[in-house]
Amino acid sequence: MTTTIDIEIPEHLHNERLDRALAALLPDLSRTRLKALILEGAVTEDDVALVKPNYKIKTGDEISIEVPQLTEAVPAPENIPLNILYEDEDVIVIDKPAGLVVHPAPGHWSGTLVNALLFHCKETLSGINGVKRPGIVHRLDKDTSGVMVVAKNDAAHQGLSEQFVEHGRDGRLERQYIAFVWGRVKFKQLRIEAPIGRDPSNRLRMKVRDNGREAVTHVTELNVYGADKNAVSKVQAELETGRTHQIRVHLSTEGHPLLGDEVYGGGFKTKANLLSAQAQAAVEALKGRQALHAVMLAFHHPRTDEKMSFESALPADLQALEQTLQS
Repeated sequence: MTTTIDIEIPEHLHNERLDRALAALLPDLSRTRLKALILEGAVTEDDVALVKPNYKIKTGDEISIEVPQLTEAVPAPENIPLNILYEDEDVIVIDKPAGLVVHPAPGHWSGTLVNALLFHCKETLSGINGVKRPGIVHRLDKDTSGVMVVAKNDAAHQGLSEQFVEHGRDGRLERQYIAFVWGRVKFKQLRIEAPIGRDPSNRLRMKVRDNGREAVTHVTELNVYGADKNAVSKVQAELETGRTHQIRVHLSTEGHPLLGDEVYGGGFKTKANLLSAQAQAAVEALKGRQALHAVMLAFHHPRTDEKMSFESALPADLQALEQTLQS
């Protein structure tokens, strides 16, 4: 069993080392245990693993620590098919389908991306912190599809993690998504800048909050289907920061929640009744998964520093949705 601890960094620990700050805030865990959790990728900020104990944290940073029981079983390799876009001795890039959980957790101890990678990579993993396992440096929500990169050794893990911690502010990392949202968007291009933090009334949700962390999303209209009352827009979203659920929260705040998003778009379910019968069926076929796809990921290779870019076509369910909206 794993316990998740969520903490917000107080002002007096601003610019402190991550391991020292956690030791001060979590006296029940030893410095050795905390350092091991950091190196294992169990300490995250906005779903990005913080794998450097000397990483300088800031006031207001929201940190999550997944603390497994010491008797917890090691994830087992499982023969789960993977769509691999690229692989070498350092990294593996995959096209993740919707419905695939990235990391084992309560309720999902098997059938995850980690289980699949353990089977696929076998002896090519030199491991993270001395253990043969893939290095998860970022996550996609269970019900978001698209491009992900995973590290196969310690050096690649740290090199990639540094790029994701920067959230692309240094121009080395790019992330683009395609989303289908309710309503006719009132813009061709829009820069959404609204701070995001955890919803105090529901820890599974995020929300725009005055005391949240900086969050910036660039949105471009690609197409609009239907008239005003039953319109659906196809948009491209590019992340300037990388907060948990950022695209979903920002677009919902603008009045355009994603189709199929039951967390942030529950109040829009009845709008499906205004669509054609074929489009209604396509929305229903999403089975509660948000219409969000990570279409492009670009990063610098952690060994060669070469810029690498990978794209993923819309999966079958979103292609079917778009085709019905066009008809």
